[in-house]
Amino acid sequence: MSYGYGGGGGRRGRRGGRGHRDGSRERWERGGGGGSRGNSSEFDPDRGGGGQRDRPPPHLKGREIGLWYARYGAVRRKQADRRSRAVVQMDEAREQHITKLLNSVQNDQLGLERGRRDERASTSDSWQTAARDSAHCYFDGDLPEEEKTKTEVKWEEEEGSSGQKKAAGKSQSHSTTAVKDEPPDKWDEEDQEEVAAKPVIKDKDLEFLHQEVVRDRSLDDYLKRDLQSKKSDAKYKEMLKFREKLPSYGKKEELVTLINSNRVLVVSGETGCGKTTQVTQFILDDYINRGMGSMCRVVCTQPRRISAISVAERVAAERAESVGNGNSCGYQIRLQSRLPRRQGSILYCTTGIILQWLRSDPLLSSISHLVLDEIHERNLQSDVLLIIVKDLLNLRDDLKIILMSATLNAEKFSQYFDNCPMIHIPGLTFPVEEFLLEDIIEMTRYRPQNQDRRPSWKRGFWQGRNSRPEKEEKEAEYKESWPCYARTLQGRYSDTTIEALEILDRDEKIDLDLILALIRYIVLNEEEGAILVFLPGWDNISTLNDLLMAQQMFRSDRFVIIPLHSLMPTVNQTQVFKRPPPGVRKIVIATNIAETSITIDDVVYVIDGGKIKETNFDTSNNISTMMAEWVSLANAKQRKGRAGRVCPGKCYHLYNGLRASLLDAYQLPEIMRTPLEELCLQIKILKLGSIGRFLEKALDRPTEKAVSLAIKNLTELNALDQRENLTALGFHLARLPVEPHIGKLILFGALLGCLDPVLTIAASLSFKDPFFIPLGKEKMADMRRKVLSKNSKSDHLTIVNAFQGWEDAKQRGGRYEREYCWDNFLSANTLQMLQNMKGQFAEHLMHAGFVSSKDPKDPKSNVNSGNEKLIKAVIVAGLYPKVAMIRPSHSKKRPGVKVYTQADGKVCIHPKSVNAEETEFNYTWLIYHLKMRTSSIFLYDCTEVSPFSLLFFGGDITIQKDEDQETIAVDQWIVFRSPARIAHLVKSLKKELDSLLQDKICNPAPVDWQNRQSKDCAVITAIIDLITTQEKPTGSSRGYGRTWASAPRGEHVYFNDEDDDDDD
Repeated sequence: MSYGYGGGGGRRGRRGGRGHRDGSRERWERGGGGGSRGNSSEFDPDRGGGGQRDRPPPHLKGREIGLWYARYGAVRRKQADRRSRAVVQMDEAREQHITKLLNSVQNDQLGLERGRRDERASTSDSWQTAARDSAHCYFDGDLPEEEKTKTEVKWEEEEGSSGQKKAAGKSQSHSTTAVKDEPPDKWDEEDQEEVAAKPVIKDKDLEFLHQEVVRDRSLDDYLKRDLQSKKSDAKYKEMLKFREKLPSYGKKEELVTLINSNRVLVVSGETGCGKTTQVTQFILDDYINRGMGSMCRVVCTQPRRISAISVAERVAAERAESVGNGNSCGYQIRLQSRLPRRQGSILYCTTGIILQWLRSDPLLSSISHLVLDEIHERNLQSDVLLIIVKDLLNLRDDLKIILMSATLNAEKFSQYFDNCPMIHIPGLTFPVEEFLLEDIIEMTRYRPQNQDRRPSWKRGFWQGRNSRPEKEEKEAEYKESWPCYARTLQGRYSDTTIEALEILDRDEKIDLDLILALIRYIVLNEEEGAILVFLPGWDNISTLNDLLMAQQMFRSDRFVIIPLHSLMPTVNQTQVFKRPPPGVRKIVIATNIAETSITIDDVVYVIDGGKIKETNFDTSNNISTMMAEWVSLANAKQRKGRAGRVCPGKCYHLYNGLRASLLDAYQLPEIMRTPLEELCLQIKILKLGSIGRFLEKALDRPTEKAVSLAIKNLTELNALDQRENLTALGFHLARLPVEPHIGKLILFGALLGCLDPVLTIAASLSFKDPFFIPLGKEKMADMRRKVLSKNSKSDHLTIVNAFQGWEDAKQRGGRYEREYCWDNFLSANTLQMLQNMKGQFAEHLMHAGFVSSKDPKDPKSNVNSGNEKLIKAVIVAGLYPKVAMIRPSHSKKRPGVKVYTQADGKVCIHPKSVNAEETEFNYTWLIYHLKMRTSSIFLYDCTEVSPFSLLFFGGDITIQKDEDQETIAVDQWIVFRSPARIAHLVKSLKKELDSLLQDKICNPAPVDWQNRQSKDCAVITAIIDLITTQEKPTGSSRGYGRTWASAPRGEHVYFNDEDDDDDD
C-alpha cells in the first residue's frame, strides 16, 4: 500500500492540482505528480530513471527533469513514510486479558446482540459508515402513510393513558419523541409511566410559546385601561414626545392599516427611522385600543443576542415599564430570558429561538404576529426561516408576517412573498458628505511608500486566492475600465494625486499610513466629533493602534483611542459609548460590528477602509476561506449612516470612483457561502422533507454541490443514513444547539465518563475561546497560554486548564477571580458564558438519558475526567476525520515541524495555537477543529493524538501487508505498523466498542461504572486502559516519539515549497 503527501510535482502540486480534492484520495495515493502509483515502491527507470542517484538522466530536458524530480520525490516520501510509521503493540498480559474479554463478551451476548442487530437492521462493524436499511428507527417523520397513521393514534394513546401497553418497533419510537427527547427503541413500562407523569414542557425556551390563546374580555378591558392611564404618566409622556419625532411614527396609521389588511408586509427603512422599536408597539397598541389586546402576541426576531436585549429594554422604557417581569415587553435569547405577560405582549428573540420553537409547535399556534427584522443581512437562520414561514402561510390564515429590511433589496423580499405590499420609512439622519480615495489623496497630499511591486496576478497567486467567477469578472471589468477612468480624473485632480492613486491601486492591502494621515488631517482641520474607522480584522486594528500610539500627538490626554473587536475584553468596549469630556476626541477603530450591532452616538467622521472579512466555503476543496473582500453597497451605506446621527457628518471611503461603481449591491447570502451540515440536520429534525427539495425553495438556493457535500459528510458522521433519514445519532445531534461534530464530541464525553472537560471544549468551540488579545502584550499572552497548556500539546486542553483555574479562583473570591483573569488574559464574561452553555448541554444530555444529572460536575459523569489521554481520544471521536500529519522540517530558517492534511498537502498551524512553535511531539498526528484559508491554509484548535485514539475512535480499520511490513490502517491512509494478531485483536475490540456505542445512542442510559462485570464497563475499561498505559513514547518504537531523529535527513523530501529551505 502506498500513501504520501503527493504534490503533483513541486509547487504546482500544492496549488495547481486542487480539482482532485472533493472527497477522493487520488492525489494523496498517487504520491507525486506522475509516478509512484499502486504498490510499487521502486523508481521506474522506463519513465525517466537510470541516472545517477539523486540526479536525473543526462538526456532529459526542461519539463521532463521536473517530472523526474516529482516522481523521485514521491518515491522518497513513500520510503520515509514507511520508516516513520508508529508501532501499535501491547504486552502479553494485556493481550491475553483482551482475548479473554472478547471471547466472554461474544459468547455471553451473541444471541442477544444478533437479535438487536436484526431488529435495528444495523451492523456493529463500524456503525460510523454502515448503511442502514429501512427497518432502522428514524425520527425525521418521513414515514409511509400507514406508519404516520399509527403514529398519530399512538400519540393520542400516550396522552390519554400512561399505563397503556407499549407499541412495538418504529411506531413506538416515533410516538414518544413528542414526550421524551430520545429515540426509545425499548422502554420498559416503568419508564413510560414516569415519562407520562412528567410535564411536556421541559425547556424554559418553550415557556412563552406554549400558551393557549383564548380571548379574555376582562383582560382586554384591563389592558385598555392600563394603556389609557399611561398617557398621564410623566415618564411615558416624555418618551412619547421622542417617539413622535421618529419618521416611523408619522407612518403609524398607514402601517397599522397595511398590517391589518395584508398577511405579509415588507417594511423598508433607513438607519435610525425607528422601525425596530415602533412597528411592534403600533401593532400591540392597535389591538389594545380595539379591545382585542388578549389576542395579540407579537414576536420580533433579531440576528444578534445583544440586539434582542437592547431593543427590548428600549421598548420597555418607552412604555414606562421594566423589561419582562410580566409587563408588555420582554426578550428571550439562548440561556437568558425576561418574559413579558402571556397575552397582549411583545417578545424580542434571536432567530434561533424561533427555529427551536418550530420543533415543538410547527404552526407557532400561539403567535399572532411574526416580525422578522434585519432580513437584508441574509444570515443562514433567517433565510431558512423565510422558507418555513412562506410554507406556514398555507397552513395558518390568521398569522401576520412583517418583514423589516434595509432599503437596498426590499423588492426581492416582496417578490418572494408573491409581490406582497411594501412601505418605505425615511431615515432620521443628518446629511453626510462623502469623499472617495482621489478626494482623500488630494486633500491630505499623501504619497504612498514601499508598495508591493509584484503584478496583481502574482499577488493573488501567492495569497492563495480562489475567487468566485463573478468576482473575477468584476476584476477583469475594473482593469479594462481603469485607463479610461484615469483619463476622466485629469484636470479635476493633480497629476501627483492620479499617480498616487495608480500606485495604491496595485496593492490590495489597506494602506494604514494613509488612514493615519487622514486622521491627522481631520484632527487638525475639522470640527469636534468622534472618528470611527472601519477595518476588516484584528491585525489591521492592532497595527493602526500601534501607528497612532507611536505619534506624540495621539499619546496626549486630548485623545481616547478605543479598538473594538470581538477578541477585545468587554470592559474596554464599554468606553465606546461614553462621551469624552470637551476638548477630548474619541477615535474608535472597529470591524463591521459597528455597522449595525452597536450605535456610537457621538460619531461625526467615518473612515471606511472599504474592506470586510468574509467567510466563504469552497465546495471543490471542502475548505473555508476568510478573505478581506470589497464592501457591498449595503455595507458602505450603513457605514456612511453612522456619521450622521447627531449632526451633519463626513464619510471617507478608501476606494476610488471606479471601484465604487462596481461594488456588489450586498454581500453574498450566508446560505451560499458556508457549510450546510448543521442546517441539514435542522431540516430533518423539523420534518421538512427532502433536504434538496426544501433548499430549492430558498430565496437564493445553495449549489447542488454544497448540499450534496453536506449530506455526504453527515452520512459519514453516521448522522444520516443512505436514504437521507436521521439515524439515532443524527437525532441527538440535531437536538443539540451546536454543529454536528461538536455534538458528537458532547455525546462521547457523556458516554465515556469525562463530561465536564469535554463540555468545556464543546462550549468553547461553538462560542469562542476565553482568551483575549491585549494590545502590545501579544507575546506575553502567548506565553501564558503556553503555560496553561501544561505541555499537553493541545489547544483544547489548554482551555480546559484555563477554565478549571478560573473556577478555582472564583471559589476563593471575586478578587482572586479578577487577578486570575488579568494575569492569564482571560475574559471573565466569556468564561461565564461558557459555564452557562455547559449547564445547558448537560440539561440536554439528562433529558435525552445519557447522564443522570444536569450538573456538568456530577461525579458519576466524570469518572474519567482526570484522564488526559482519554479526553484526547474523545476529541478524536468528535472531530474525526479532521486529521493532519506531523513531519520534521529540515529548514535552517524554520526549524520545527511541517504539517500536512490528506486533501491539501502542506498546511500551517495557526499562530494562536500552543502547537504553532512546538518542535517536539510525542506522536505524528494532530486532530483539528477548523481548517481555513486566509494567506495560507491554517489549522485552528488542534491537539496531538495517539495511534490508539485514532484506531478506536477514527474510521474503518483495515489490516494488510505493505511489502515486508504488517500494517493496520484507519480509512486506508492513517497507517501504523502492527503484528497481524495484535491488529486483529484491536479490530475486534473496536467492533465491540462500535456496537456498544451504537446501542447506547439508540437506547440512552448512563454507563454504570460501578459494575465492573457489565459488558459496557468491561469493553470501555479495556480500551481506556490501552489508550492510557500502552502509549508511552520510547526510543525503540520508531514513529512514536521523535521518529525522525534517527532517519537520514536526506531521505525526507516533501513539498518543494517556496518558503521551505531544506538542508542539502
